[in-house]
This record gives sequence, structure tokens and C-alpha cells, in this order.
Amino acid sequence: MNEQTESIEQSMDSRQVKKNDGGIASVSTYPEARTTSTIAPQGGTCGCAGAASLSPNGTGMVPYVYAIGRVEARFPNLAVEKEFAQATGRTETVGKTDQQTFHTVLSKRENRYLVRQLCWVLSIQGLETYLLQPRDPADIDLLVEAIRPAPSPNDIDVVIGLRGPISPPEMCNGLMIPIVAFDQIYSFNRDALIKAIPKPEKTTAAQFGPAAEELFNRIMQLTDNAGATDEHRVLNYLAMRYPAIYAKAAEEFGRDFSLTGVEVRPSPLSSTRNIVDVIFAYTNRNTDFTEKFFVRCDVTEEFPFLVAKMSPYFDR
Repeated sequence: MNEQTESIEQSMDSRQVKKNDGGIASVSTYPEARTTSTIAPQGGTCGCAGAASLSPNGTGMVPYVYAIGRVEARFPNLAVEKEFAQATGRTETVGKTDQQTFHTVLSKRENRYLVRQLCWVLSIQGLETYLLQPRDPADIDLLVEAIRPAPSPNDIDVVIGLRGPISPPEMCNGLMIPIVAFDQIYSFNRDALIKAIPKPEKTTAAQFGPAAEELFNRIMQLTDNAGATDEHRVLNYLAMRYPAIYAKAAEEFGRDFSLTGVEVRPSPLSSTRNIVDVIFAYTNRNTDFTEKFFVRCDVTEEFPFLVAKMSPYFDR
């Protein structure tokens, strides 16, 4: 967990979401994420099928993915399930739960071949969204680390990579969802993430904790956030890596303002780079006066990054 927390802290340095009675809700379209040339996985596959080309629809273009969900391991067929059962019989599992046993078997070096045979599924909001494949064979360990011996509803997995075609039915026991060749997976607990966020000096822990958690939950509930469009990738990036949005939420709640909207717009500065502005709207609970603040980010390539810090925003 220390290594994951350091990763979070080091990096913390078209669709439009509008207000309704519950805060963040409706969405309208704006252009899809930019794409790059096809990059095929360099390592093993999920399940027993061979690696598929990552070019969706044969276009040679692959969208970037920056998704937040839960990684799950599944058996692609009966043969792999029986082989896993035999490996379990060779492992000391007395007193362990089923989940602890599953984690123990996969963690043993001699069972690494089973890790390559399993299907690895990323579920978002309870929906099976992507099949995961490492672009580098050494990154298979990231999948094993995502399987907790004692899972919690607050567990979070962040997957960064390239989205490919729909998987063939024989790849994962009939499951047909897009394949993602990932470059990075961060696995941690939501409570650990919130605790890792630096607390503003003028805000007490009792004020900051609930404010940070509410903002995080609002972002996670954005409609259809599969992390494959510019607006969803940048929102997921900010939720994971930029603590100032949580500090601002706590500050505004302390001033009796409610978070009433989050909007992602293409930046006027976009030319050779794909730059977007993420605008947070806060409305006073008594006067209905609305203040807006924005963060500017670059989402041109696979890894989004900050261009301008949180600042007041003025409608033009």
C-alpha cells in the first residue's frame, strides 16, 4: 500500500455534466478521445485464445483508456478450472477462506502459468467492461496484486492502457467485451486514497473527510464512465491524482456552497495538443449565487497531465 500511496501522491501535483435535483446527472455528447496507432500486446493473453489485434473495426486506431473499476479473475473454460483445482490441492490452504485460497494459489511462482491462462475482467459500476491483457509480460504481477485476499466494497483498481476490439467468445467462456492492453494498474482502497490527500490548513479532518468522499462519489457516478473518452479519462485522472479538487470542495462546503455541476469543455488553447477544461460549479445554498473553478489538463496521449492548476472560471 505504501508504494501505491506514493504513486498517488507523486502524481497529484462531447460529454457535459449538468445540474439536476441531485447534483451531477445528465450528459450530452462531445468529440471522442483521440487515438493512436495500433500497439499489440507483447505478452500472454487472457484465457486460452491467442492475442487479438488491438485495432477495433480494422481501422488501425486505438482509443486510450483511463478507467476506474474492479479487477476480477475468471476461468475461461473447464480445463483451466480443473487445473486450478489440482494446483489448489498441492497448496497449504488449511484455515483459509475461498478468496484467501484463490489469492495464495495465484501468488505462488510455480502457478504463474495459471495467471496467464485466466480471464482478467475489469468491471465498472458492476458491469463487465473490459478484458485485460498486459502489454509487457512482466506486468502480469499487477493483475495478481489486484486480487485481494480479503476484498472490500471500497477496493479500487485504476487501469491505464489502449482499447482494442471485442473479444471472441472462445476467449473468456462466451464473454464478448472490448480488450484493453494495459500499461499500468493501480490497486488500492478508497479510504487509503482519501487519507493520502493532503488536508488544507484551514480545514479540519472532520470537515475534509466527508467533503472529499462526497466529491469522489459524485465523479464515480458520472453516467457511462468507461474511461474511454476525453472527458471521462480526465475526470478519472483528476479524481485519482489531483488533490486540489477535494480541497476546493471542502472549502466551498464550509462557505455553505453545494457542488451543482461538473463540465468538461475543449480548451480554447487546443491546437496541436488536445487540451480540455474541467469546470466545477458551486452554488450558494441561500442566495443561489454560483461560483465556478476550473482545471486545465492535456489528454493528448495515454497519460493525462495537468496544464493549469485550480483557478476561478468566468463564462465568456
